[in-house]
Amino acid sequence: MRIYHTSDLHDHRHIAGPLRAMRERVPGLLVDCGDSLRGSQTVYHRREPIVAEMDAAGYDVQAMGNREFHYLFAAVRARVALMRHPLLCANLVDVSGRTLPFEPDLTLQPMDDPDAGKIRFFGLLVPQYPAGSWWERVFGWRFLDPYDVAERIAATTPADVTLVALSHLGLRSDRELARRVPRLELILGGHSHDTLPQPECVGEVPIVHAGPYGAFVSRTDLVRSAGRTRIVDFALEPLV
Repeated sequence: MRIYHTSDLHDHRHIAGPLRAMRERVPGLLVDCGDSLRGSQTVYHRREPIVAEMDAAGYDVQAMGNREFHYLFAAVRARVALMRHPLLCANLVDVSGRTLPFEPDLTLQPMDDPDAGKIRFFGLLVPQYPAGSWWERVFGWRFLDPYDVAERIAATTPADVTLVALSHLGLRSDRELARRVPRLELILGGHSHDTLPQPECVGEVPIVHAGPYGAFVSRTDLVRSAGRTRIVDFALEPLV
C-alpha cells in the first residue's frame, strides 16, 4: 500500500501536475491533512482556487484544518460543496443537530491493488475553543477531545483494517496521540508546519509531517504482516 500526503498548502497552486505524474508512475492513495485554503475560521472567500487544483490532482480524502473550518455553519457547508473529494473531521459535532457536510472517517481500499487491505482514515482538527464554552451556544459547534475520539475509533476498528489518523493537531500533539492510541498504524500530520525527513516513531506508531506550502509530498509504502501495518519505504518527494 502506498500513501501520498500533503498538508498546509495555503493556496499554493503548483501541485496538480507533479502529483498526477507521480501517481501515474506508481499509483497510491493521495490524502491531505488540512489548511489548503486561503480563507480561515473568520474569513470566507466564495472562490477557493486550490480546491479545483486538488481535485485535478485526484485527492482521495482530506482532513479538515482550521482553514477549512469556519465558525459559521453555512460557510463550512459552502466550502465542502466546492470539493469533489471527501472532507473528514471526527472531533467536531453540531449541538443544534444540523446535518454535517463532512464525515468523521472513511474506509478505502487501493483500487490498483486488489490484494491490499482496507485503510480506515479519520480526521482530527485542533480545537478552537473548549467543550462547554459560551461559543458553543453562539455557533453550535462543539470540539471533542481528539485523543478520546481517536481512542473510540481505534476500539471500533477491525484488527485486519489499517488505521491512519489524518491529524491537523500539530507535531507535539501528534506525539501525544501516538502515545495514547498505540493501535494507530500511521499518523499523517500537519498544522505546525514541521518537515520531517523521516517518520518519527513513538512506540510503534510512526508520525509523518511533509511540511507546508506544497514543497514536498510524503510517500509512505506500507506492508501488513503479523497483524500490523508497517512502513517499508519512505521519502519526501519535492513538488517544486
